[in-house]
Amino acid sequence: MEDALTGEIAAYVEAGPPAGSDALDVAWLALFDALGCAMAATRVPECMALVAPILSCTVDQGGVPIPGTRYAADPLAAAFGTGCLVRWLDFSDTWVALETGHPSDHIGTLLATAAFASERRRTRGLAPFTLRDVLHAMMVAYEIQGILGLTNHPSGAGFDHAAFVRVPSAALAAKLLGADARQIAAAVSHAWCDGHPLRVYRQAPNAGPRKSWAGPDASARGLQLALRVMAGAPSCGTVLTDPTWGMEARQFGGKPFTLSRPLGSYVMENLLFKAAYPGVVHAQTALEASIALHPTVRHRLHAIERIDLRSYATAIRITSKSGPLANPADRDHCLQYMVALGLLNGTLSEHHFLDETASDPRIDALRARMIVTEDPAYTAAFLDPALRACANSVQVTFTDGTRTDRVEILQPVGHASRRAEGLPYLRRKLERNLALALPEDRIAQILRLFDQGQHGQALPVSAFIGLFVPDGAPSASAVP
Repeated sequence: MEDALTGEIAAYVEAGPPAGSDALDVAWLALFDALGCAMAATRVPECMALVAPILSCTVDQGGVPIPGTRYAADPLAAAFGTGCLVRWLDFSDTWVALETGHPSDHIGTLLATAAFASERRRTRGLAPFTLRDVLHAMMVAYEIQGILGLTNHPSGAGFDHAAFVRVPSAALAAKLLGADARQIAAAVSHAWCDGHPLRVYRQAPNAGPRKSWAGPDASARGLQLALRVMAGAPSCGTVLTDPTWGMEARQFGGKPFTLSRPLGSYVMENLLFKAAYPGVVHAQTALEASIALHPTVRHRLHAIERIDLRSYATAIRITSKSGPLANPADRDHCLQYMVALGLLNGTLSEHHFLDETASDPRIDALRARMIVTEDPAYTAAFLDPALRACANSVQVTFTDGTRTDRVEILQPVGHASRRAEGLPYLRRKLERNLALALPEDRIAQILRLFDQGQHGQALPVSAFIGLFVPDGAPSASAVP
């Protein structure tokens, strides 16, 4: 006996994504964007301390390289390490839904599993996995996580969305390892068995760096569960629906988990990139509005009486914070902090979340003048599946009674509705991030591949990963 939801997910994974979708082009952008974010995170010592595997090994010993580093490790450690680098700076792609998440959390596991499985395939005389295989796996993993998030709300019950990462990663890792539908369903069932962790590490006063590695940790756990299933572990069939011990009964008061629409390619097609600025997605449009106001207010900062922020309920619940902010992870999820930086500097980068910038007394002075109110229309637009808007507006009032225009932005520059506008931002972001970890010739090689799009998808996964390793990368002839 098997839960219907588990069976539906397994059948979708076995079948693969629908053909003829524009989602493949978006997946290409997402893959390079994620690896670019990983390159930037190699400059953060706190991140690199977690990425370093407990036991390293060489590629010849079966190790998988961790992009941006000189480490090679077992596939579980490589999955976690790569995912941690992708996620650390809160600059990779995101999905806006009732349960917002970061689908790029899957990329570390998908790359590590594909590289590991490719070596196994080579010993059996089979072709290695290519980038196209990884892109298809991304489309499926993103879809499962995103559609689960449309109507199921773990954070509303105090839980984290990590299971929405673990489930698709387990399913796709199993498929890449050669699983059939029965084994894929078993991997999914064990991913549900882990349940949902508390989201305490995402909220003040405990907000901290765990929020940057919780998703990659869940994703790597999915690979671990897939490996156990491939070794013979049977399914736990009614993990969701068992009336006494099931996850729905024990963690969600009996409320069933459902899919609000058929699984296809909807999520990838509507993916939201942080194309220009890092930080929590719910504050991105407020940041854009504050940057637009910067030329008007920069010489009148001392004369600001109040700053009115209109936002939506989810953004206020997650990101509206007063009082001291403990660390970069706390600051990059603070609506008022990001708006203050936009007004002060007219831009924002990952460096602005560090202690050196946060010590500027003008930031807290501006935060103290901010009044955050919910706009019911913004909340409705956020929950509307046809819009999924992240609307915010900012207006500044001065001590002499004058005020700026109220700048309202409905969707950030990386939203699907602004895809064409966002593409130049994404490429500049990629080039800048690559320069933080790789030499010029390697950067040029990666950018050439990026520009090829569909024509570069035949590249073997291991060769692709090698492009992002500081030394020992494949030659340019390996790139089509």
